[in-house]
Amino acid sequence: MWKIGDLKIDGRVVLGPMSGVTSRSYRDFMKPFGVALSVTEMTSDVGVIHGLRRSMDYLRFGPNPPTALQLFGSDPSVLAQASEAALKANRNIDVIDINMGCPVAKVVRNGSGSALMKDPKKCGDIIRSIKRTVDVPVTAKIRLGYGSNINYEQVIDELEGAEVDAVTIHARTMEERYTGTPHYDLIRGLQERMSVPLIISGNIYSLDDAINDVGMTGASGIMVARGGVGNPFLITQIDRYYRTGEKLPNPTIDQQVDWCLELADGLIAEKGEELAMNILRGVAPKFISGCYRSRAYRNRLAIETTDLESLKKILFEIRDRMGSERIRTECLSKDN
Repeated sequence: MWKIGDLKIDGRVVLGPMSGVTSRSYRDFMKPFGVALSVTEMTSDVGVIHGLRRSMDYLRFGPNPPTALQLFGSDPSVLAQASEAALKANRNIDVIDINMGCPVAKVVRNGSGSALMKDPKKCGDIIRSIKRTVDVPVTAKIRLGYGSNINYEQVIDELEGAEVDAVTIHARTMEERYTGTPHYDLIRGLQERMSVPLIISGNIYSLDDAINDVGMTGASGIMVARGGVGNPFLITQIDRYYRTGEKLPNPTIDQQVDWCLELADGLIAEKGEELAMNILRGVAPKFISGCYRSRAYRNRLAIETTDLESLKKILFEIRDRMGSERIRTECLSKDN
């Protein structure tokens, strides 16, 4: 048990925000696997203030505590105004998280995301402005730095000075985006040097990844994002290990098929069948990643999934062919 501000967090796993993935139904699906804190898709501060449909869709969720709303923007006063408006729209928001790490060009061009790290003082001003405005914990997600300027320590100093309640760090620079190996060695022992909880992010695809990276950094929380897409049991493996020390085996294809269909039902209920299938063509193949000679089936799921019946047909064929086989950890990061 640890805390973000006064909020108790029961477990080590934080479900990371992914555009087009971490919708309400996805978060609800992942929660029972052992998610201790969920983070919404990145949401525009201006979109919230003006009540734009897409932005407000991200705010439409019921109590499934705790849930953090992730906002992006560059102006401290606008972000504070958006935080206040979001909480008025939905009191089920438990945490306001500010994205200071997104490397996507259209975000950075507007001075948001990773671009904020070029001005550590401004990062602190943003947190300070929001903390004066809302009554829930406020957190930030950052990167190691931008270009050759590895300045995460300066940014953290400013954030802590502004009384941030926790910091997530993605162990890559802005320019590295999501490629290559994260540099956890550069943040070795970082939690010991911080006054607030540290959450680590980047390439957590297996229990061993989590154990190694927590061991190196001392982090309080472990953010699982892409590594959990199609492999929700990874969250259970991490959660169980940090509660009991037990290392659970990887799931079988039989289990993966059941979970994929459960997610499909939730997405259809939230978004309708057509949009749900658009999402599942990208997600369903990941449920059979790590299976021997599964490429042909992954291609079929990506191409032939047009409705729930077509999805079931392919998944049931996979189950009949290899249902008792366990997914192989060493294949997951490559296939994902």
